[in-house]
Amino acid sequence: MVRDSPPTERSSAAATKTDGSSAAGEPSVDTDTCDLCDLPTPAEPITAAADVTGTFCCRGCLEVHRTLERANDAPDESAVQSRLDRPDRAGDDRDRDRNLDDLDGEDAFLAVEGMHCSTCEAFLETTAEREPGVLGATASYATDTIRLVYDPDRLAADDLPDLVSGYGYAASDRSAAAGDAGADDGLAPLLLGGFFGMMVMVWYVLFLYPTYFGLEPVADFGGYETAFLSANIWLFTSFILFYTGYPILRGAFVSLRAGRPNMDLLVATAALGSYGYSAVAVLLGHSHLYFDVTVAIVLVVTAGTHYEKSVKRRATGLLAELTEQQVDEARLESGETVPIEAVAPGDRLLVRPGERVPLDGEIREGSAAVDESLITGESLPVGKEPGDFVRGGTVVTDAPIVIAVGDEAESTLDRLVSLLWSIQSSRPGVQRLADKLATVFVPLVVVLAVGAAAVSLATGSSASTALLLGLTVVIVSCPCALGLATPLAIAAGVQTAAERGIVVAAETIFEDAPDIDVVVLDKTGTLTTGTMTVEDVHAVDDGDDMVGESDDGNESVHAIDDGDEGVSNRDADELLRRAGAVEALSEHPIAQAVADAAADRAAADTVAKRAVEEFEHADRGVSGLVDGERVVVGHPDFLRERGLAVPDSLEPRIDDARAAGRVPAVVGWDDRARGLIVVGDSPREELDDALETLADGREVVVLTGDEGSATEAFRSLEDVDQIFAGVPPEAKAETVDRLRARGTVAMVGDGSNDAPALAAADVGIAMGGGTQLATDAADAVIVGDDLTAVAETFDVATSTHRRIRQNLGWAFAYNAVAIPLAVAGLLNPLFAAVAMAASSALVVCNSARSM
Repeated sequence: MVRDSPPTERSSAAATKTDGSSAAGEPSVDTDTCDLCDLPTPAEPITAAADVTGTFCCRGCLEVHRTLERANDAPDESAVQSRLDRPDRAGDDRDRDRNLDDLDGEDAFLAVEGMHCSTCEAFLETTAEREPGVLGATASYATDTIRLVYDPDRLAADDLPDLVSGYGYAASDRSAAAGDAGADDGLAPLLLGGFFGMMVMVWYVLFLYPTYFGLEPVADFGGYETAFLSANIWLFTSFILFYTGYPILRGAFVSLRAGRPNMDLLVATAALGSYGYSAVAVLLGHSHLYFDVTVAIVLVVTAGTHYEKSVKRRATGLLAELTEQQVDEARLESGETVPIEAVAPGDRLLVRPGERVPLDGEIREGSAAVDESLITGESLPVGKEPGDFVRGGTVVTDAPIVIAVGDEAESTLDRLVSLLWSIQSSRPGVQRLADKLATVFVPLVVVLAVGAAAVSLATGSSASTALLLGLTVVIVSCPCALGLATPLAIAAGVQTAAERGIVVAAETIFEDAPDIDVVVLDKTGTLTTGTMTVEDVHAVDDGDDMVGESDDGNESVHAIDDGDEGVSNRDADELLRRAGAVEALSEHPIAQAVADAAADRAAADTVAKRAVEEFEHADRGVSGLVDGERVVVGHPDFLRERGLAVPDSLEPRIDDARAAGRVPAVVGWDDRARGLIVVGDSPREELDDALETLADGREVVVLTGDEGSATEAFRSLEDVDQIFAGVPPEAKAETVDRLRARGTVAMVGDGSNDAPALAAADVGIAMGGGTQLATDAADAVIVGDDLTAVAETFDVATSTHRRIRQNLGWAFAYNAVAIPLAVAGLLNPLFAAVAMAASSALVVCNSARSM
């Protein structure tokens, strides 16, 4: 039933604890769009005051624009999608001024397996744009997504994945790939490589290493035996290099194609260099072979990378399966079910209680309470009547309605999904620190190696000696330690986070989270529990004197007396039990909260559930016979319409509940109101402690689509610096984008309406009780749904970032000593390999330390 819900109009967004005012209602079809979120403006658009110019769809957008624009926190207005083409990518010197949204083509979003660095982004974009019919491409390894704009007359959508697949990348439709957990874990190449690696090392230990130190080998080296031994080692090493080490070689190839040296290139250079030298040595009949260096480099780096992936996979497994929110089918008014693609503008659709509205439209028949929290973030159901606008993706809670599909025949939820994918595909992954350093370090090592070999050759050394000198420089450059520095530290960080109930979904969080300047918090489901509960129960007779109070369960129970004996807390209990018996037959979220509270109290008092007869449902309340008396529950006017008197003593409590953003449900029987039950979405118990920690050195902003009255309780919080209320989902992403002018921004939310903002932020954190769209968009998910874990996420990320720098610092300090010795000819490849192994062991031990 439709309760005493907030009005359908949005209230103003208030900033820095200032009051707001009411605004226009739902948007209607119009040619003008909002200057902030690009949504259609209503018939009478919201126009800015004298201090700013523009037109807006609601006062939430107006206040966001006014506050941030006045503070010079943002560039000139642009649509949310304009972020798609910003030149954010470090080191990317290609022309990115072209906006994909301006291209005349169709959009396609593909999931790509195999991306692991910013070099992959550039390679895939270049590969895609070379294909005839592809007008533009933007890739993001942070979200494993690529957006293609293509000409449908030249390319079919089904052909697009093949265009960017290959070289170790596998593309598939983004929507079909969502939730697919069946990807190969890469264990087989590592196990087979380890098996052949052990065979190689057995040959070395028994036959080759003794000769290197002047000792006798176990078997006589000569003729056929030497060739047989060398051929076996060569064959096994080839399998390890080209099968197990294929991802490394692919990464090196991609880095060369993209013109960006990375760590894969350094590792591949060392592995191929020792392999190539040894292969030539075998052909020349020499016994000093360095295949063992190739084996060690490939297996150590592959094992470290696999360990990182396995830890991340185990952490991701902590997440429960979340319900898919998009609607695939619609029910026509006749009752026939059809695919959503077959629905045309103007079609009349039947939506039953508990179902999602398939597409945006207007109610033509019926009245119902609509839960819009998924789309707008508003915590309380909104009453809808014929002529009202309803959004696709919202839930009809208590009565069937018939809607006429809007002119666009689209769903607000689907628009949010498309917006999310657009943002994700345009968000570049943060380049790993090791890869940033590699852009300078790799060319330097190669130049030193070639230079040392050239000088040695010029001074009269043999070609083999000069080549060996250059190889030593490459090997001693510590590719193993550098290759392990990042993945092992990240694996340790992911595991530590998982132990604290935090799932790291994107490792880029370890680069961004330590430097967070602004924390943006959603309200419903993030600062609050996100669940309707009974907060207060007031039993009243005809007076206004309080005679008793108790706290039993989640709600506070009061009794108000006019002097009659016998009015006590038992009267408040009876009020809740009778209301719960009637509300149990309703599907309204508020009714369910009352019924649950009554059931909890009845179970505690061992009172049997009461039978209800002659149940009646109306727009503003319900009624039924309980113990032979008709109990009426709902809006005060609903009771008056039924002939029940509502005492003046209840009015202040009703007003107080509404002012606090709560819903007051009046309960009555025997010709008069007997009391009041207050239902609402309560702040989290840990809210104050969480905000105090988050506010330490950071700015805290609350960003919500909820009504102004529901945000009043948060304006007095000392640690909240700014509040924006009544902001539509499409504008949340743009607001986060503008806040980035103040520094690195973290967004914390739980609903699908928060997903675009989570993706747009530098760091997105989703609460574990949120929707699948929110968790898909986030860089980390709080499994335990505990707000205090947000600050812990920052702490773990900071510790991990510090550990990565320590590992890289040691590796480069080692290189500062070892490389000059190698260039001077004071090391040979064997000792270089031993030193490399020692440095790798130190990196492993440092990464294994507890955080």
